Amino acid sequence: MRHIVLLLLLATLAATATAADCPTGADDARARAVIADLQRIVTPNGVQETYATPIGGVEHWIDIRGEDRDNPVILFVHGGPASPAMPSHWQFQRGWEEFFTVVHYDQRGAGKTHRSADADAVAGTLAIDRYVQDAIAIAEHVRERLGKEKLILVGHSWGTVVGMKAALARPDLFHAYVGIGQVINTRLNERLSFEYGLQRARADGNATAVAELESIAPYPGDQPITRDRIIVARKWPQHYGGLNAYRDAEQDYYYGASLLSPEYDCADRRAFFAGNVFTLNEVLDEFLTVDFLPVERFPIPVVMFLGRHDYTTPSAPTAEWLERVQAPHKRAVWFEHAAHMIPWEEPGHTLVALLEHVRPLAQESPTR
Repeated sequence: MRHIVLLLLLATLAATATAADCPTGADDARARAVIADLQRIVTPNGVQETYATPIGGVEHWIDIRGEDRDNPVILFVHGGPASPAMPSHWQFQRGWEEFFTVVHYDQRGAGKTHRSADADAVAGTLAIDRYVQDAIAIAEHVRERLGKEKLILVGHSWGTVVGMKAALARPDLFHAYVGIGQVINTRLNERLSFEYGLQRARADGNATAVAELESIAPYPGDQPITRDRIIVARKWPQHYGGLNAYRDAEQDYYYGASLLSPEYDCADRRAFFAGNVFTLNEVLDEFLTVDFLPVERFPIPVVMFLGRHDYTTPSAPTAEWLERVQAPHKRAVWFEHAAHMIPWEEPGHTLVALLEHVRPLAQESPTR
């Protein structure tokens, strides 16, 4: 889930996405060139590469960036499903690259990977376990390519479902797990998000919002969580800052990032939107059954980045789970001016938190 609601919103946008959504003028080309030049890794021991490699029968696109190959490696599992971070990481990541080598990949059905794959062949494979297997295979691939014993695994939103399961299945691959906008129990998240939206709407005297929300109450209740109910339930929590603190439901800065991304061209951008439509019906039902509440032991250090205003994947269940779970090391880091989009909303604080709480956990064996 970066997040199921983004998936729903992007699916709507995808229906109208055309070539007009891609910049073609001289000014646009110059702007892209400036960003590409700023993003160039020029240090002697740096790495900068974007390429496709076969993983689980699908050509996955991978992006690797960092100023020193000796730095710890972050493997970032994006949200959505099918909302890749590759076209927007230029907005927040440049500082990370001085201290980490950062790896992104477009998951099956997402972005550049969706563009290069046979959609009919991939459609039947879109299940959580397959995404987890992909993440593990990519971790093994990156570990060998960069000569590392282990990686730092970071998941965002939907990517926390994939990331948590990958860490539980193969703890030997990872120094630590970092959850950003962590999903713990989907139905609980839905209830808390709905209650927040209704409480804010009533306090605001927003009769339209109250009427819409009460029309699906109790939510989720005992009824199926359908796409139509999700759209109503999530509309108003986002309006009141539950996705982007202080920005209402605004996401233009995130959607627009791909227009200037050095890694994405026009066809990739269209695939970004199309991938959301492609994956929606395939994964929604399974996603709605996700539940990590029974997990009482976590095999590796775990750090949770918690947005104080996050009501897309509400932070309270994650903080409570972290309090009671047994792990070699655990830490909660609160972001007081962020909701769900922490790296984009508080990029400086995110880097500081990675340096203070995560990088010290990444100690390589001298024999590697």
